[in-house]
Amino acid sequence: MAGEPVNVNEFEELARKVLPKIYYDFFSGGAEDQYTLKENIEAFRRITIRPRILVDVSKIDMSTIILGHRTSAPIIVAPTSSHQLAHPEGEVATARGAAACNVIMGVAFTSTCTMEEVASSCKAVRFIQTFAFKREITANMVQRAERNGFRAIILTADTPRLGRKEADIKNKMIAPPFKNFEGLISTEAVSDKGSNVEAYAAETLDPSFCWKDIAWLKSITKLPILIKGVLTGEDATKAIEAGVAGIIVSNHGARQLDYTPATISVLEEVVHAVQGKVPVLFDGGIRRGTDIFKALALGAKAVLIGRPVIYGLAAKGETGVKQVIDMLKNELEQTMALAGCCTVDDITRSHVNTETERFLCRM
Repeated sequence: MAGEPVNVNEFEELARKVLPKIYYDFFSGGAEDQYTLKENIEAFRRITIRPRILVDVSKIDMSTIILGHRTSAPIIVAPTSSHQLAHPEGEVATARGAAACNVIMGVAFTSTCTMEEVASSCKAVRFIQTFAFKREITANMVQRAERNGFRAIILTADTPRLGRKEADIKNKMIAPPFKNFEGLISTEAVSDKGSNVEAYAAETLDPSFCWKDIAWLKSITKLPILIKGVLTGEDATKAIEAGVAGIIVSNHGARQLDYTPATISVLEEVVHAVQGKVPVLFDGGIRRGTDIFKALALGAKAVLIGRPVIYGLAAKGETGVKQVIDMLKNELEQTMALAGCCTVDDITRSHVNTETERFLCRM
């Protein structure tokens, strides 16, 4: 590839060239057959846009408000693990890139920089992500998040155990020390027959965590809780009953259970179940501004960007993170203008056709 990248997919190629294969596979790979990994992206291509012409689009405003926080665009940096495997500055560089673009930064508790380091690095609005950890770990995380100015908790709820990523097993992937766990568990790599990530999971995750435990989590924090990993209307209804502040439609970037549906294909089901009671955010397969537009049209308040940010970080550090976010913002602005939408609130369900709708039209 010659010259500067002109889209997010070209950043992935740059990352592939600069990262050791073991780390590229770790970031890019999915569970087992990787069916869902491919579908997360392919499903977007089966949705078409219905533009409106002769609209005054001389001014485009992409800004939105997420849990009370105004952001320049409906984009959140997804909480992903181990950024120092992509770049020495890790999550600190990612957060600075997010801050420069005025978008919300999701920070994984399994980050390679501490939440304190990320908090002191920039003024980005930050959400902290946690799994269903054992209670003493979760309580520690909550206290530190509140002390360091994090604005919300993202509870990733689709991981009672880790998905089976065969590339990591073949590569004997060794997880880096997760600094947020220091003093809570052993942070040294544990040797076993394959990836050592499973050893971390066994020591930290609580597979008995269930819906009733959200009440406990709410009791120990004043921060709003977003639940991530919802793929059905049934679970969306349970999440509302549990009193969460928001729902993230996600299949964990296809890294957990293979053969789950592409998230864009179930977004509308979740939106209908929620009935506007809390914001619905979307995660999985975003590679273009048109993808963001489609997710918003199907009812998402904002989208989370995971792998593309990592690829930007690997290729160019903080600058690469900023370039990836700016690319997606510029593409979204272009899509909105060409579709006749001046604000994100102007993007409606009537602006897209799904594969099912096109099939019914042909009948």
